[in-house]
Amino acid sequence: MNFARKLLLFVCAILLNACSVPDPAAIADMAAYKAELQEWQVGRLERLKAKTGYLNLVGLYWLKEGSNSIGSAPDNDVIFTAGAPAHIGVATLQDGKATMTVADGVSVYADGEPVTGMAMGSDVQEDAVLFTTGSLAWFAIEREGHVGIRLRDYDLPAVANFEPIDMFPVATKYRVAARLRAYDEPRIVKVGTVIEGLGWEPESPGVLEFEIDGKPLELEVYESGESVFIVFGDATSGKDTYPAGRFLYAEKPLPGEVTVIDFNRAYNPPCAFNDFATCPVASPRNRLAIAIEAGEKFNSATHLGALTH
Repeated sequence: MNFARKLLLFVCAILLNACSVPDPAAIADMAAYKAELQEWQVGRLERLKAKTGYLNLVGLYWLKEGSNSIGSAPDNDVIFTAGAPAHIGVATLQDGKATMTVADGVSVYADGEPVTGMAMGSDVQEDAVLFTTGSLAWFAIEREGHVGIRLRDYDLPAVANFEPIDMFPVATKYRVAARLRAYDEPRIVKVGTVIEGLGWEPESPGVLEFEIDGKPLELEVYESGESVFIVFGDATSGKDTYPAGRFLYAEKPLPGEVTVIDFNRAYNPPCAFNDFATCPVASPRNRLAIAIEAGEKFNSATHLGALTH
């Protein structure tokens, strides 16, 4: 066998081996895959309707420095929903820390125990105290140096009546392999939110590059432990899907390595259901020109509340 023939056979072997590399986004068992997606949808609805879900939010109130009186009466600084005691107490904000003081004669519980006052903590620090009175619950949140109170109503009728979210039909072409093109160094990027003047600055390791229908696309991703978090918009945004974009997670690959983006799991942000969340919106660079007809749809009838405070 001459050298040229040996070289030809060697090249062919390499090409054959390359072609035999399995596609990480390929679905071996379609029935099992659809069952897995259905299970994910059921769990998603359960999480939304849970006490810690986003459907029962009925208020978001940003605190001013100093004393903030709380209750349902109109003379309060923070006016809770009807049904709350007229004057619950005072939330005092000092140097970015909030403290709750309960008014005399009002029954308030902190994590199930009766209290007259204590530090509120913060959801960012993961030490937020859950205060309750009747069916209402509230806790402190911190966003970009602003401290607020998020209010829940566990007896909100709309939660019990909330229907499953409309979905696009499952489409395998929207489950794609993606390669991480890492930045030279991770970047702190500025991302807008649904609340004007309140930004979000996550760390981004780079962009995921992929193809749909032969068209090269990319999305900037944000750090989230062993995953990457994606906020994206597309040609369906504002039509069939939520205008501000949708959320998605993918396993975090090493630079140059491949992960899978499954747009069939794209879901609506919390702000699609009420105005008491602080959702990031899809940045201009993360708005795809094509339609991603996969994942959750948006129906304005499922929007449960408007921001009034």
